[in-house]
Amino acid sequence: MQVKFKISWPIGIIIAIVAFVVFILSFVYKATFVPAYDHHLVSDDYYKDELNYQQEIDNQNKAAELKENITLKKEASGLTIYFPSEFEPTQISGIIYFQRPSNNKIDFNLPIELTTNKYFLTNKYLIEGRWNVKIEWTVNNETYLFKEKIMY
Repeated sequence: MQVKFKISWPIGIIIAIVAFVVFILSFVYKATFVPAYDHHLVSDDYYKDELNYQQEIDNQNKAAELKENITLKKEASGLTIYFPSEFEPTQISGIIYFQRPSNNKIDFNLPIELTTNKYFLTNKYLIEGRWNVKIEWTVNNETYLFKEKIMY
């Protein structure tokens, strides 16, 4: 004996709408409550950062006008940051910011304390992937800024 299961078109439309709503709500649930889909802002103080943006542009332009700017070089054992040789290394101070766009929990900052124009960072600090490097440094009461995106 064969059983025929027949659905009328209004019931079919209602089933399609309900299925679509369940599909959308599952995405809303995942984006809100599942830690694997954690979303975060690039900066927690993005309004305050926006006010300082013109000053950052000016400091970047000052750094670009130097005879040589900061350069980054990936090596087998780590990352070497070369500061301009036109300045005395002991007079350079500042902070190096490493930001991981995909995971803000592993962001870190390092103070700049130099004896030569090289700053070496071992592999234990950096994992493979994309990093935003921001170096704010001061020499002779002049502040400079260097920004670069690197694949490590």
